[in-house]
Amino acid sequence: MAPFRRKPKGEATRIFFAADLHGSEPTFRKFLNAASFYDVDALVFGGDLMGKALVPIVRDGDRYRAHLHGDDHELDAGSLDRFCRMVEVAGFYWRVVDRMEHKQLGRDPLLVRGLFQDRARERLSSWLELAKDRLAGTPVRMYLTGGNDDEPGVLEVLSEADGDHVVACEDEVVELDGEHTMITVGLSTPTPWDTPREADEAEIAARIHASVARVPDPARCVFNLHCPPKDSLLDRCPKLDTSGMDRGELPKPVLERGRMVMTSGGSAAVREALATYQPVAGLHGHIHESAGRMKLGRTPSFNPGSDYDKGILQGVIVSIRGGTVVSYQHTTG
Repeated sequence: MAPFRRKPKGEATRIFFAADLHGSEPTFRKFLNAASFYDVDALVFGGDLMGKALVPIVRDGDRYRAHLHGDDHELDAGSLDRFCRMVEVAGFYWRVVDRMEHKQLGRDPLLVRGLFQDRARERLSSWLELAKDRLAGTPVRMYLTGGNDDEPGVLEVLSEADGDHVVACEDEVVELDGEHTMITVGLSTPTPWDTPREADEAEIAARIHASVARVPDPARCVFNLHCPPKDSLLDRCPKLDTSGMDRGELPKPVLERGRMVMTSGGSAAVREALATYQPVAGLHGHIHESAGRMKLGRTPSFNPGSDYDKGILQGVIVSIRGGTVVSYQHTTG
């Protein structure tokens, strides 16, 4: 592994943190470019690399048909590329198919799932190759983990790419700068969406404690935990009603007197770990609408939020020195 950037004595280490890119092509490129744009020492990602849907584009002679964001689209060869880029901004995957293949996909959910995972692996692989190329010859490392929405089979691509500049950091204790370490857990508590990498509080606690047991000094460790602490400013989200749902139907927000009811989507195990170990900083994602900062004891925790589907990168620059956050800045662009 390439040597990390050792800072001159008294100089802070600058981390750029973001999460929940969900397959958005331009948003990932912005994350990668943040290394030079913000002049940081490390790029840290907090989970949820994969997109959420596959968009079939049906070829019919010299025309194409597709459905996106609730609208039907009729395309010709000249508009196809622009439409594909629009799909990629939203974080979705696309595939041009003929009418027969489209009918087969409509009859076979397993075929759709397999194609979706193939496209997800392809995009993640292309991202990792781009990162290796862009970061080559620099001291910057990109630390990546999956989140609750990421399929284990797709995350194998990340494990295989682990190397000098792209680091698969989940369940690892990594050195950030010779003074500070970082641990990573990408799981979340159960959600209404029944995502691939959910766990109960006991398992999340066990994963955190197992990593901390290998940390020389928790007070000089960054906790990169996908799920934010429960009952905090970082985990507020709409309460959803999952009762009486038909297959393929989405949960509905719970309303009282016409107003959306909010709830906590975080983890009690994460909150307890932050309060107990008092790390230098907590980095979290998962709840897109709860961007912000809070403190538990001496530990500041951050959730940059996410607007990935608009191609907007939400991030936070956290500067650490001597086991303390000396400055931070939320970014958007």
